[in-house]
Amino acid sequence: MTVKTRTLLKSFSLIACGSLFLTACISTIDRGDSVNGKSKTSSPTQVMAYGRFVPERSDDFAWENDKVAFRVYGPAAPLKGHSSGVDAWFKKVDYSIIDKWYEGFVNGISYHIDYGEGYDPYHTGISRGVGGSAVWLDGKAYAAHSFKRYEILENSGDKISFNLTYEWYTPLGIVKEEKNISLIMGSQLYQVESTFTLDGKPASLPIAIGVATHDEKASVHHNENTGRIAAWEVIDGKGVGTGALLAPSQLKEIKHTPSEVKDESHIWLITETDDNGKLSYKAGFAWEGAGDITTLSQWLLYLDQQAIK
Repeated sequence: MTVKTRTLLKSFSLIACGSLFLTACISTIDRGDSVNGKSKTSSPTQVMAYGRFVPERSDDFAWENDKVAFRVYGPAAPLKGHSSGVDAWFKKVDYSIIDKWYEGFVNGISYHIDYGEGYDPYHTGISRGVGGSAVWLDGKAYAAHSFKRYEILENSGDKISFNLTYEWYTPLGIVKEEKNISLIMGSQLYQVESTFTLDGKPASLPIAIGVATHDEKASVHHNENTGRIAAWEVIDGKGVGTGALLAPSQLKEIKHTPSEVKDESHIWLITETDDNGKLSYKAGFAWEGAGDITTLSQWLLYLDQQAIK
């Protein structure tokens, strides 16, 4: 993988996500979207699992398969109005759209408008979006701002797998999350395998996995037996289901936190990392416009069938 280094802002800032908390901005980032030394890019109508770093759009990282697409904000994203939540891009087509939509962005074509392939109407802002993580202390979420660096592990077409590194200040100390994210063909859900450290050492930490309710426009649903939380809302006249799954044995609590403050309403899976700082979960969404999962009952059934044993 080709590596380039960029020097970025080194100051610390207060960022809000359900509460006020400190987060550290990054100093370097590893760049590259090659696999085994070869460049990996999508063709206009290639059906595949795919992901890449997007320097042309504020250092986003985006990934997709034939069903869904996601995006997280990178180090060049403005501090205000952005955080480490996961954005959802709605697809009507099975072929890869990431490169095309970002190319359109560069040329003044908005991916917030549906031209027939889908679009991005989902608001993330400083929320957790679709399954973002945070340290959970005294009923408050302390989340990172954006990833510091990334590494693509697999971009084979059948699977996209990559690591994102987050590091931020919390009342407990400096928390670092090495987050491995993977997405395979045919799935509505991405898989997360995270390792957390506290002040440089593996630690058992209280963690919350959040699903935004968009200022309570979404209804919330949960099932302790399957470790599932879900939200269902209507965006531009079509239903959208979001959700996250945790092994029931790892579930401490499910908590719904409505708020009058924009982007702070969520439903949460409350858990704890093991002594080595490790945590696994799944998260994702389904959009009625894609035609596969079109009702709340279908979405809840799908999630429960994907339960982590």
